[in-house]
Amino acid sequence: MLVLPLVAALLIQTSPAAPLDSRLRAIIASSGAEVAVAYRTLDGKTELFIDADKPFHAASTMKVPVMIELFRQAGNRQLSLDDPLPIRNEFRSIVDGTPYQLSEGDDSDTLVYAAVGKSMPLRQLCDLMITVSSNFAANLLIEKLGVENIRRTVTALGADGMHVLRGVEDQKAFDKGMNNTTDARGLLVLLDRIAHGKAVDPSADAAMIDILKRQKFNDAIPAGVPAGTAVAHKTGNITRINHDAAIVFSARPYVLVLLVRGMEDQKKSAALMAELSRIVYEATAR
Repeated sequence: MLVLPLVAALLIQTSPAAPLDSRLRAIIASSGAEVAVAYRTLDGKTELFIDADKPFHAASTMKVPVMIELFRQAGNRQLSLDDPLPIRNEFRSIVDGTPYQLSEGDDSDTLVYAAVGKSMPLRQLCDLMITVSSNFAANLLIEKLGVENIRRTVTALGADGMHVLRGVEDQKAFDKGMNNTTDARGLLVLLDRIAHGKAVDPSADAAMIDILKRQKFNDAIPAGVPAGTAVAHKTGNITRINHDAAIVFSARPYVLVLLVRGMEDQKKSAALMAELSRIVYEATAR
């Protein structure tokens, strides 16, 4: 497991028996980053919030409500997950409707770009949006589902801190500060709903958990728990932003959301999140 030198030094002075809140705050303070934490066991008996209502750029964590809305519409038979969707690389800015395209070199996926001019099933696009964080798949799904529908579903679920305004890489919107934002509490609410089968329905939520478990980027929260522990999670990162939001299926399952802002080196921010994750895991196990 990666551990920041400054974190390692701090752990020598911090007793494992110290309150969880104090231990997390000490490590966060030593990191020099802004960090928000939201933690709740699925039995509802233990929770902890640190700056959980502070807004952050959502980065790719906004793909969680997109997935929820897809399964909601499928559950209402507005569409089928097996419906084919034409793949075209042209989207419209929310600022003035001008067209823009995504660049394969700036994305984490190549499969959708290879399918331009063809079609892919909604199910596959959802899988790529979550597991490899495909921006192209996310934009196609947002356009198909309707951003207003996504927002209504987020509000209905009580995740008021999550705000989905637009697709990914809308530079005109970014330049005007029109960004997707979230707070740690909002992401916790969404994952807690999924974990309890109450985001859409038990069957749909179980399917979403399976997708989240196949996440390919596992250097943050999963790196802080013992090998073999199932973690259903979604990451998000852009410049100086690195997030992870997870359902951890330990002996006493819990939701943990970590939002980090202000660290240039994403390896270091991932190591910080892994250390915070380790401490939460150990405290939950006691």
